[in-house]
Amino acid sequence: MVELEVTHFANIETLHAFPAGKSAGPLPCVIFYHGFTSSKLVYSYFAVALAQAGMRVIMPDAPEHGARFNGDARQRLSHFWQILQGNFNEFAGLCAALHARRLVDADRLAVGGASMGGMTALGLMTQFPQIRCVASLMGSGYFSTLSRSLFPPLTVTSPEEQARFDDITAPLAKWDVSSQLSTLADRPLLLWHGEEDDVVPAVETLRLQQAMSEQKLDKQLTCLWEAGVKHRITPDALEATVRFFSRHL
Repeated sequence: MVELEVTHFANIETLHAFPAGKSAGPLPCVIFYHGFTSSKLVYSYFAVALAQAGMRVIMPDAPEHGARFNGDARQRLSHFWQILQGNFNEFAGLCAALHARRLVDADRLAVGGASMGGMTALGLMTQFPQIRCVASLMGSGYFSTLSRSLFPPLTVTSPEEQARFDDITAPLAKWDVSSQLSTLADRPLLLWHGEEDDVVPAVETLRLQQAMSEQKLDKQLTCLWEAGVKHRITPDALEATVRFFSRHL
């Protein structure tokens, strides 16, 4: 049995899932991030599955999503990278709120996510050594290059627009995995991707897998692929995520 509630941590509306009767007290905790144009409620099946396995699950709405969405879908489509940056910026406050309420069992804190949420998880792994393990599903950590083709913040047709583009994407360099592979290698990391992904190319995950392998940094890396799968989560992906966190958290 599990229980779910909608509550606030660090002034962010979140879905909070936990084994029945354990709303308070320390538990191994997973902060799980949803995908672009989605919400915490759409991804609640992850919260249920992980709570059934004995974990506390915190699923925040990203900026401009879910309870935080102002209804302007067109405006949101041009703010993908700013929203991702918002997830990064809010993480420390979210962790502080959880620890203040003594909801995390010692250092048993993990991060996971799908699509934009998977990108969030990889970026956070580069900056927060207290994260014990990470699962990134159909994500990418190569923000500096991917921002040129995936939901670019604007179309560059002049030097002025290039400057604006650079201002938006420059802060992402801090979170980019390209020069921080050793930071990813010191903890368990799960990468999952559908081979036919039509939104976030599967080659993004392959690129990271190969880079870590070439530098012999893949001892704690688990990389899983599903043939014929586009940009969606499958039952196998969900089960693999629960197994991963049950083992490493």
